[in-house]
Amino acid sequence: MYSADEIQIIINNKFKSLIFDGEPIELYAPISYTLGIGGKRIRPNLLLMACDMFGGNVELASDTAIGLELFHNFTLIHDDIMDNAPLRRGKDTVYKKWNSNIAILSGDTMFALAYKQVIKTKTPYLQKILEAFTKTAIEVCEGQQLDLNFESLNGISIKEYLEMIRLKTAVLIGASLKIGAIIAGANDNDTANIYKFGENIGLAFQLKDDFLDAFGDENKFGKKTGGDIVSNKKTYLYLKAYEIADEQLRKVLSDYYKNSFDNINQQQKIDAVKAIYIQTKVNNHIEKEMNAYYQQAINYINKISLPDSKKEIIINFSNTLMNRDI
Repeated sequence: MYSADEIQIIINNKFKSLIFDGEPIELYAPISYTLGIGGKRIRPNLLLMACDMFGGNVELASDTAIGLELFHNFTLIHDDIMDNAPLRRGKDTVYKKWNSNIAILSGDTMFALAYKQVIKTKTPYLQKILEAFTKTAIEVCEGQQLDLNFESLNGISIKEYLEMIRLKTAVLIGASLKIGAIIAGANDNDTANIYKFGENIGLAFQLKDDFLDAFGDENKFGKKTGGDIVSNKKTYLYLKAYEIADEQLRKVLSDYYKNSFDNINQQQKIDAVKAIYIQTKVNNHIEKEMNAYYQQAINYINKISLPDSKKEIIINFSNTLMNRDI
């Protein structure tokens, strides 16, 4: 089996071989820029690890792995426009560096390029791969629309929020593992279990992201903290704090989310909402929720009909995601 470092080298080399120098340059330059500022490359790593775990050809699977990462980056370009986010991975977002129209078109092109990359994969399972990829792409868009809806809706439950992040984030992590297993020829039962493992890891991953958005170190996190608060995103932290708070504190919290703050007062809003999070001790609750999803994930991977030694690389990689500070 390949080591995690060897998998990463394969991914890095594959990305280096991609050249986006077409015309018009305004369409392709943002794509090269986006891929050039890095990222954790979680999805291609997991896809290749799953393929290797089930005895598949990792080199053969690398085109599909890159395709899923192109799709993921397409969603980020569009998300940043919708969230008015100025930074991504410590650099200007595409719409900030160019403009919204260029960002939309470049993102659309990345979506098309993602499919172009996937269909390069020489496998008898291409139809199953495309079905899984397309289903996931639709679900991610559904999740993003729910996320936008929640900004202006009151009375969102934690259950509804968790379903939104399942669609927006977790299904793509699950699909990355599932598609890697499909390419390797894994049976349907194992494929289903590796998907559920990834989905639960994805939920824990997004909850960690919610926490880091409020309390992360900006120098490590790569973007300004408090972005969810400024955008009035009703994350797990907000919903749990509102659930725990007394009537007076609830009013303060909801008032901050009703009002629009200019740049001068944004930090005041962030500090005030974070103070409520600390007062209601929601950090303890989100940690408990993350650990519950992590344990569910482990339960699913334990059902897979392979020796534990073959599962170690994926479990270790997932542990790194859970313990990250970026």
